[in-house]
Amino acid sequence: MRITELNAIQILDSRGNPTLKVLAWVDGISGEFSVPSGASTGSHEALELRDGGSAFDGQGVKKAIENIKGPISDLIVGQDPFDLRAIDNMMNRLDGTDNKAVLGANAILGVSGAVTVASANALKIPLFQYIRDIYENDGHWQSDLNIKVDDYIMPKMYFNILNGGKHAENNVDIQETMIVPQKKTIAENIKIASEIYHSLKKVLISKNMSVGLGDEGGFAPNLESNTKVFEVVLEAIEKAGYVSGKDVAIAIDVAATEIFSHDKDDKYILGSEGVGLNSQQLVSWYKELATTYPIISIEDGLSEDDWDGWKHMTERIGDKIQLVGDDLFVTNPVRIKKGIDEGAGTAVLIKINQIGTITETLDAIHLALKNKMKCMVSHRSGETTDSFIADLVVGTGVGQIKSGAPARGERTAKYNRLLEIEEYLINNK
Repeated sequence: MRITELNAIQILDSRGNPTLKVLAWVDGISGEFSVPSGASTGSHEALELRDGGSAFDGQGVKKAIENIKGPISDLIVGQDPFDLRAIDNMMNRLDGTDNKAVLGANAILGVSGAVTVASANALKIPLFQYIRDIYENDGHWQSDLNIKVDDYIMPKMYFNILNGGKHAENNVDIQETMIVPQKKTIAENIKIASEIYHSLKKVLISKNMSVGLGDEGGFAPNLESNTKVFEVVLEAIEKAGYVSGKDVAIAIDVAATEIFSHDKDDKYILGSEGVGLNSQQLVSWYKELATTYPIISIEDGLSEDDWDGWKHMTERIGDKIQLVGDDLFVTNPVRIKKGIDEGAGTAVLIKINQIGTITETLDAIHLALKNKMKCMVSHRSGETTDSFIADLVVGTGVGQIKSGAPARGERTAKYNRLLEIEEYLINNK
């Protein structure tokens, strides 16, 4: 089999901005992949190619489409679709930069993803199984996880139910407050998340607060303080009939790079608290929060280049709370290796568009897991209804995923795909 054609069109993401849908054909069998986009992006991420100019406020992706239809197609059409690493390497060499700035990470990722989906379709196997096959064939599997290769791990799901930071027009500093249901099945946990989400809406209405939504589908009210976030969430959990800390845990994404200020003595500015804190003071605040509330995971608790602060945070609370690096690691093996060497963080957030190809994403997962760091597969704030990451988290067995609220099509597409995979595995034991 050979790649016979590539194509791409400009579509809209969940924020109404342009992005790419890429289509690939393997001997006439098609696969498609839609590229997500972030809002609070790390400065070390691979670069999207945007058009500039007046159309779509400069956010158009016609140049990336031209690169796919032109030089990338010239390179890739006719190649073996099942050697994804060779395809990804060819595109990276053609681009010639460390951050994919010439062809665009959005163009390269779109092709890498679409070829992966088309290949699975051509083989007539589920996408998660094909991703597992790629991972195994690179020699990654047995060294990473102590499970049989014919087993699949269904992930814990981190549901974003309250938005703040750059994902909402409110005064809440914490970018994401998530609930993590603790039952065994995807179906049970989605039921819990949905019920608490609707319970939270009722709680907010009862307090005459806004039930408008942020970028990722969570509610985005103005609140008196950041700690008020946890109080309303705990109330919603209780009124939905669940016990916090037992049935449901809490996780947060602080996105601390966004609140770090060089202009204010390198402090982290908590606007709703009216304070500026240094790294150690902020870590003390996290420790206090985790003592008071059932918080099991903190993402981006410190900024992307505060390596000393991350080391201190890991030493102080990393044995009790999962410390996830997003902007810190940007799914980049070089930065992940630095985190491993320096003892910064205990988990890596995996976002495929941060690194820009599927095989480089698998390399990042492999590096983290073999060094005893956990991983969490993640959506972006600018999403599409593409459900690729649901298959990715099952195929790699990393055991954790976040995809926003249990509401809105671009978020529920991933959760619904996990329901389908769970049902498929039950019926095909």
